[in-house]
Amino acid sequence: MQTIKTKSGRLVRLPSQEEEAAIQAGIDADPDNPEWTEEDFRRARPAREVLPPDLYAALIAMNRKAGVRGPGQKPTKVQTAIRFDPDVLAALKSTGRGWQTRVNDVMKAWVAEHAPG
Repeated sequence: MQTIKTKSGRLVRLPSQEEEAAIQAGIDADPDNPEWTEEDFRRARPAREVLPPDLYAALIAMNRKAGVRGPGQKPTKVQTAIRFDPDVLAALKSTGRGWQTRVNDVMKAWVAEHAPG
């Protein structure tokens, strides 16, 4: 099995010769989606040049990375760093996904209970 490392550091397994032959056979068998020729690549244009601007903007908006808010939406939380004793952090993480949200909820309750006034 041959692998390559991408610029981002991800390891990608390349198909074997048999797998590559099966992939190519599938491409060749699909008349609705033929493999591009060099001429096809020369004629190709970026989507922003050929799509209506509102459609292109909508497609770009759909392609946001996870955790990135859309235009006009302010972040609801502030990223910070806090130091925990190793055993405390291990116990928090052992509760599974969402442990940071649970810590936030506990801190919010503490602030509400101890707020001056």
